[in-house]
Amino acid sequence: MIKAVIFDMFETLVTLFVGRTYFSEHIAKDLGLDDTEQFRKEWHVIENDRTTGKYTIEEGLTLVFKKIGIYTPEKVQTVVNNRLAALKDTFDAIPKETFELLDALKARGIKIGLMTNTFSDERDLIRKSKLYPYFDVPLISFEQGICKPASQMYRKMIEQLGVKPEECLYVGDGGSKELYGARDAGMHPLQCTWFHALAYEPHIPCPVLDEFDHVQKQMDVLKVIEKYQF
Repeated sequence: MIKAVIFDMFETLVTLFVGRTYFSEHIAKDLGLDDTEQFRKEWHVIENDRTTGKYTIEEGLTLVFKKIGIYTPEKVQTVVNNRLAALKDTFDAIPKETFELLDALKARGIKIGLMTNTFSDERDLIRKSKLYPYFDVPLISFEQGICKPASQMYRKMIEQLGVKPEECLYVGDGGSKELYGARDAGMHPLQCTWFHALAYEPHIPCPVLDEFDHVQKQMDVLKVIEKYQF
């Protein structure tokens, strides 16, 4: 029996591919860099540190800009502001289907968890969003100091929800090997593909993984839950 559903955030409950997008190539353009890879390489070097709370977005940008010799406070603020604008577009466009699914889970008495790998600005927007009150247990990597697919994240979620691993359905797009982590933890992993058509290279978080069950619409999650209720 499923007693809890744990969700990823980006490309699961919301998508970054609506409104203004702001990825490495956009940042490089704002900085006037001819070589996008120059920035992207150094930015990715500190990705884990940004994800686990060692650096805020401002601190990470400052570190990278100084390393590649282009630092000014104004450049940092430009990127911070443009990231924030793009993230606001994301959280201003939460699909109604997301709310319908979360409301249906609440009505059934099913606990809801959030497990997301995020940077400082993403964390801030998540906490301010209309989604945040739905979560019985929110585990945000920037606050936890660990990120998916670390087994500690899954164990912590199970413990705080007060359920058994086999009573958990994990729903995510599959990025960061999250579905493998959920399976290893004893949960039921489910790959959602409802945002897949919006993503584009080189930013596609995860391809369709044939070894996992899939859902193409948000409310189909309820049908999967029914399979485990007996």
